[in-house]
Amino acid sequence: MLSIQHLTGGYAGETILKDISFDVHTGELFGILGPNGSGKTTLLKMLSGVIPFSDGTVMIKNKSLKSYTAKELAKTIAVLPQHSSQAFSYTVKETVSLGRYAHQQGWFQSWSTHDETVVQQAMEQTGVAEFENQDIQQLSGGERQRVLLAQALAQEPEILLLDEPTNHLDLSYQKELLDSLKGWSKERDLTVISIFHDLNLAGLYCDRLLLLEDGRINLNASPNKVLREERIKEVYRTNIQKQPHPSVPAPQLVLLPEIESTQDKLVFINDSMLEVEEDYLALRSPIPLRTMSSGVVGSGIGWHQVFVNRHINKQVQYHHPQNDMFSFMKENGFEPDETVGMMTSVLIENASIQFIKERDFSVLIVVTAGIENATDVSRGSEHPFQLSAGTINIWVFVNAHLTEGAFIQSMMTVTEAKTKAMYDLEVKDKKTGTIATGTPTDSISIAATQNGQKLDCAGTTTPLGNLVGKGVYECTVQAIKNNRTS
Repeated sequence: MLSIQHLTGGYAGETILKDISFDVHTGELFGILGPNGSGKTTLLKMLSGVIPFSDGTVMIKNKSLKSYTAKELAKTIAVLPQHSSQAFSYTVKETVSLGRYAHQQGWFQSWSTHDETVVQQAMEQTGVAEFENQDIQQLSGGERQRVLLAQALAQEPEILLLDEPTNHLDLSYQKELLDSLKGWSKERDLTVISIFHDLNLAGLYCDRLLLLEDGRINLNASPNKVLREERIKEVYRTNIQKQPHPSVPAPQLVLLPEIESTQDKLVFINDSMLEVEEDYLALRSPIPLRTMSSGVVGSGIGWHQVFVNRHINKQVQYHHPQNDMFSFMKENGFEPDETVGMMTSVLIENASIQFIKERDFSVLIVVTAGIENATDVSRGSEHPFQLSAGTINIWVFVNAHLTEGAFIQSMMTVTEAKTKAMYDLEVKDKKTGTIATGTPTDSISIAATQNGQKLDCAGTTTPLGNLVGKGVYECTVQAIKNNRTS
């Protein structure tokens, strides 16, 4: 659709863009990135014919940009600039109707049913139809932005050039707009070229990204390749971290602020922080802890400050355990959004607790363990599925900084230690008569202060793995014995 070769130029004799070459395919949503002053808006203006270029070529549908008349170009390309001023007090519909100018034989003298249909569809698609009779000057910045997008769509272009299209839009309209652009690019073969300041939106919606740096192309590639952590740090000169989007295979970046963090304050989690009540065991940390958990509440990876292991009556059926746990936490003054919550039918007094210190780090381990519904994982298909309270709940608090790999390895080490404890105690699956490996609803939580010693590994022979494995094994053995004799 577009082919740009060796494009060079700028303003008033100053060269902004230097030897820019890339292609954009039909139906592609193509993003342009770069820090302020890198040449993004200059590039878009050259592609739309607003400013000339001193060297190179821009081919649109195999035809040179310079050979298009203004009206021919308007039938092919529509532009939504970043800053638009409206000098006259047109209504919304009148403003959108201006987008049909390139298709008219005279100034609105040949207005057709098709023109009317296109204008109405453009207003509906951008959510401004309800304002069609209002003066555009009376609208908010975000509403005016949508009106101008509707005007661009009314041109029925094959190429849409956008400079920060989400500028002034709230979150819902940002998503709605970009969802629409993505859909139009695939369903109508609309080619969209857009400047983005929000790298996460670009990574989420664009098929390909062009990263500019000081007027030159740094990289033209897929979002995952362009949005690499070290590359963005270098080009934007700021501290960021890359992470995967939780729902779709798209890269996302988070800023790492330089402000003082609570994680910079050395805090040690120990057994003196435990609250032991008849119906629950809790720990309130003075700082949020990085957590990986399989609890009823707070499962997954996150930051949590409160940890609750609630005792419940094993005779009671809990059909909606998460909702019930939410209610329990609120009744007892625990904030659900900050809490990892587990449920156990084991008496709280039978918990086993150890605080173990290494030279540079330490761990606190808390285990409640019952074995009534112990199961051999290799024979799990022989058991009916049913929800029940976790009977082996394990907390591991680490006073150190863990990498994501160390969190995952800690989970593995905890599971191995628990299984070894059950093997040595000859805990059997009542249905199969074989050695059990756990219970169907066991829960594990690994929480780290994220300060002090940085630990990359937690395998069984590493310093952290040694402490976790030994502590979980001993606590699980003791907790099972406590439960057996109570």
